[in-house]
Amino acid sequence: MGVTAPALPLVDPPEVVALRGTVRAIGARYGHDYFVRTAREGGNPRELWRELGEAGLLGVNIAEEHGGGGAGIADLAVVTEELAATGVPLMLLALSPAVCATILGKHGTGAQRGRWLPGLASGETVMAFAITEPDAGSNAHRIRTTATRDGDDWVLDGSKYYVSHVDNAQAILVVARTGEVDDRGRGSLSLFVVESDAPGIGASPIPVEITSPERQFVLTFDGVRVPGSALVGEEGKGLGALFSGLNPERIGSAALLNGIARYALDKGARYAGEREVWGVPIGAHQAVAHPLAKAHVEVEAARLLTARAAALYDAGSPEAGGASSMAKYLAAEAAGHALDAAMQAHGGNGMATEYGLATLSGLVRLFRIAPVSEEMVLNHIAQHELGLPKSY
Repeated sequence: MGVTAPALPLVDPPEVVALRGTVRAIGARYGHDYFVRTAREGGNPRELWRELGEAGLLGVNIAEEHGGGGAGIADLAVVTEELAATGVPLMLLALSPAVCATILGKHGTGAQRGRWLPGLASGETVMAFAITEPDAGSNAHRIRTTATRDGDDWVLDGSKYYVSHVDNAQAILVVARTGEVDDRGRGSLSLFVVESDAPGIGASPIPVEITSPERQFVLTFDGVRVPGSALVGEEGKGLGALFSGLNPERIGSAALLNGIARYALDKGARYAGEREVWGVPIGAHQAVAHPLAKAHVEVEAARLLTARAAALYDAGSPEAGGASSMAKYLAAEAAGHALDAAMQAHGGNGMATEYGLATLSGLVRLFRIAPVSEEMVLNHIAQHELGLPKSY
């Protein structure tokens, strides 16, 4: 028997209303100026991260026995969206709590869960996620970073590309090849928790045109030795464990985009309602009002699809994969349109740093590419949702 899809409430229950209010109150004390300043100073949002942890917001999806809230990805998506709606869109929420904590919670040993999850829930620990490689792209089977047995240990060699917030992480969840699946060179993958200060790890920043305190890095592993206890799940069975974290990453990315879109539309609508030219607010003109209104419709649709994807994931439904990919796709499109409409409504001020819109352009554009490109999302939908032949 398949998993029954859960009923999706169309009105937030009181506990979700309260959760949104708690996140907004914290985010508002920091705001977009803090986000931009931290990014440009090369810092990390540690003060905010600690406060979110102290409020129990980083561990909402982590089991209560490990210091979390015992809820699911739906609540973490709420936290991610509401924080972004205050102008503080932290990609870290879609990685450390969503990907790493979820994978460890589902596939980690008792010792691993006890070692890492309480710190992830409290905010004292941050974990990076290393999967992407220059020559693998969307094809995880082509990963070349290897983990080789040496007695009771594993030795990692290779490199990873576009790994976020390594400079702020105490550990890294690394995807490595531990063998071959077949004669076509498809990799047998395994997951390892590697402490970020382990000997043999090198990190080089990647300059990108994105305003964000979460910087990108190339990681190199040169004979990095980890104990056998670092293996997460079964050797060679990493692909299944991996997808238990990739769908939450897509949901978290969608939630982040929905929050950015709400932030942009709020600023755009307020500006259009206050700015007067020729004796009336510019929002009285359809050329200004209609793009904002259209974007609002798209964002509301993206929010509903994101909530559905999160509910399906938390219910263990096989439909969660398709819904998560579609939510990320739609949210990226909607956020792009919302930010563009808000900037256009501001005229020249849309490009001014003080108005807090153009600083989000690179980040919003990124999500048409990452964590999975929109082309690969459409390939997935065509094949798995519509039953069309595989096209790649």
